[in-house]
Amino acid sequence: MRPAMDTLTLQVAPEHTAVLIVDMQKDFCTPGFGAEEAGRDMGPANRAIPEIRRLLDGARKAGATVAHVGFWTLPGNGSDSDTWLWKRKGATVSSPTLCIAGTEGAEFIEELAPLPGELEIHKHRYSAFTATNLDLLLRARDVRTIIVTGVSTNVCVETTFRAGFELGYAVVVPPETCASWDQDLHEAALANVRHRFGVTPPLQDILTIWER
Repeated sequence: MRPAMDTLTLQVAPEHTAVLIVDMQKDFCTPGFGAEEAGRDMGPANRAIPEIRRLLDGARKAGATVAHVGFWTLPGNGSDSDTWLWKRKGATVSSPTLCIAGTEGAEFIEELAPLPGELEIHKHRYSAFTATNLDLLLRARDVRTIIVTGVSTNVCVETTFRAGFELGYAVVVPPETCASWDQDLHEAALANVRHRFGVTPPLQDILTIWER
């Protein structure tokens, strides 16, 4: 039986940890693209970018697995059920036409662009695990912990960490590395992590462990 991972040092050991960078794409993070056109403030996402980059650099140096997860809407709503499309049309500061497959808006932002060999996952729903091969690829690498980052904290990040926890992964969410258009919803999602799903340590605590 594996020992319990009851300390942050054990949880984020790079040999069994994956950093999931969720939806850091032009439509969600770049002025002039889809989310801003829908009325979203780009400030929170843009403030998270350099913090995610610090985590990404640390993960690469330490040898942790890195997975870039992107929203991927098929043209003509080909990936949308009627109920999904109904809620997407009414979603706050969002749009059902964000991150259309193959468009510039669906590209990962340059600051966090994948390197060769890093995982790239396309998802059609909020969770990075729903109908993707992410779980299989993480298990093939003996990953036991997911550090979940990106946007939005209360939607795709939260849906991902909930799903990951139920699949048996330890969940770590550094607050500086995720963002929402609504600070109250951001804080509520982080509170959910602490109450039921994992831990929310400062980014520097993780980097310090890796630097050792």
